Amino acid sequence: MKILFVSLGCDKNRVDTEVMLGMLADRGHNFTDDEQEAEAAVVNTCCFINDAKEESINTILELAERRKSGQLKALIVTGCLAQRYKEEIQDEIPEVDEILGVSSTDKIIEALDETIERNKLFSHKNYFDDVNRKPIGGKKRVITTGGLYNYLKIAEGCDKHCTYCIIPKVRGAYRSVPMEQLLADARNLAEAGVTELLLVAQETTLYGTDLYGEKKLPELLHKLCEIDGFKWIRILYCYPEEITEELIQTIKTEPKICHYLDIPIQSGSDRILKLMGRRTNNAEIRALVEHLREEIPDICIRTTLISGFPGETAADHNETFKLVEDLRFDRLGVFTYSQEEDTPAATMPDQVTERVKNTRRNKLMRLQQEIAFENAENMVGKIVEAVIEGRITDTDDEEGFSYVARTYKDAPDIDGYVFVTGVKRELMTGDYIKVLITGSNEYDLIGEETT
Repeated sequence: MKILFVSLGCDKNRVDTEVMLGMLADRGHNFTDDEQEAEAAVVNTCCFINDAKEESINTILELAERRKSGQLKALIVTGCLAQRYKEEIQDEIPEVDEILGVSSTDKIIEALDETIERNKLFSHKNYFDDVNRKPIGGKKRVITTGGLYNYLKIAEGCDKHCTYCIIPKVRGAYRSVPMEQLLADARNLAEAGVTELLLVAQETTLYGTDLYGEKKLPELLHKLCEIDGFKWIRILYCYPEEITEELIQTIKTEPKICHYLDIPIQSGSDRILKLMGRRTNNAEIRALVEHLREEIPDICIRTTLISGFPGETAADHNETFKLVEDLRFDRLGVFTYSQEEDTPAATMPDQVTERVKNTRRNKLMRLQQEIAFENAENMVGKIVEAVIEGRITDTDDEEGFSYVARTYKDAPDIDGYVFVTGVKRELMTGDYIKVLITGSNEYDLIGEETT
């Protein structure tokens, strides 16, 4: 069959999607991005914040109309929204044939086969294994990133229970994927031509604590660095309180590991951090960032913040503003607080209005814009390694070629680019070159190839 597969939400969802695609491909199915020619559809959903829920629901509703009209022979829904709202989906969108829980994605073949065999609308059979089922790696995947980079999901679930977050209830407790299976996954990706590996989980820093009784991320990193083919290894989603000296020294000494850390801090106010259920305070965040920069002077630090958390006052916001002003993060994103049902924060008093949330977010982003533009200007004159993502224009030989690329400071689909001009040779996507930074354009850099 020709299957339309829609993957929404985070990179961890993308990994699940690629595993399901691999299973379907082994069964002989083909894939299409065209709704008109699709015979079946699978939607891998997200429900982390309201906007993600709306996108997932609208996608399902659109495809449900095609299922109802008979243009689709099967409509299957999986992912976080399916896990969290399975009864509501079944009751309110009966055109959905099968609903797979987050721990049951390996049932995708069975679900599709049974739907086709039944050949009957509004007849359901759902698949929901224990949400704390042990994750299994080492499975064949169909790469959807173009092959230059890809993600290695090293764990499932989360034990932190931040008061604004539904993920522990939806995804279960923290469960690490056994190291030997991760290494098999990584070798498969390297053999497929992936040169940049990104480690993801709800929290990467706790990897191994449930399986081996201690943090094993540094050991995993050392073993991943031994695999031929990888040029860059990037670590995402590191909770600040779990970053150890061993991890810092591993990043510092392993040449393949990007000097880049994604460290969500969420607020600069100790009072709000406590209400959030976070386990660090303002002073600890400052000390960590200072130590990271002492040990790894060229490290790029990305973080995220939440504006308008329940009870946040102007004074709390100003503490966060001052933290950003002082620490000058290289990369920063700000989300307005999303009131998620079934979370402790949803029923907290003093909910902040949308207007105030957005005002505070915009103020933080204007500050970060100034910092980012200054950081980009400060890169002028420096030589960095960059990976080519594609050619921009064809020009005559006298002017050379122009390319778009990324440096180690730029995670795919998240951060900025470097535009390399006047290149005197043809380059291929995935080539790594040295670039002299000659200028900047807001968040992005401009440079030329050098030796």
